[in-house]
Amino acid sequence: MTNFKLQMSNINDISFKDFQKLDIRIGTVVEAEVPEWSHWVIKLTVEFGKEIGERIVFAGMLGFYKPEDFLNKQFPFIINIESKKIGPKGDVSEGMMLVASLKLEEPIIIDDEETFEKPVFLIPSEKVLPGTKVR
Repeated sequence: MTNFKLQMSNINDISFKDFQKLDIRIGTVVEAEVPEWSHWVIKLTVEFGKEIGERIVFAGMLGFYKPEDFLNKQFPFIINIESKKIGPKGDVSEGMMLVASLKLEEPIIIDDEETFEKPVFLIPSEKVLPGTKVR
């Protein structure tokens, strides 16, 4: 039998207790639009069920996706992250959408900047109730 050691790095480790502080919920996008002032964010209205209700979340993915790519789909969001002012009109983002990053072999230009990463949606394999906790 081969013995192996699980190597763990403490550089970016957080405690399980810290992880439990994150409130990650599945939300259903009910509206998606590009604000008139935006060249990079999409404004999402996300339904999280009776307990939480609707929230506005801005996703910086306009160079990769169109608003209709989000409509009626479910995604994981961190909902207990502090709100953040977005754009010149005082709009506020009330959560953060979780995505994966796909490494690209060739760069693409988004808003006059080169990037080698594309955001990739994380979608539940089955439809769940809006507001379902991710564990």
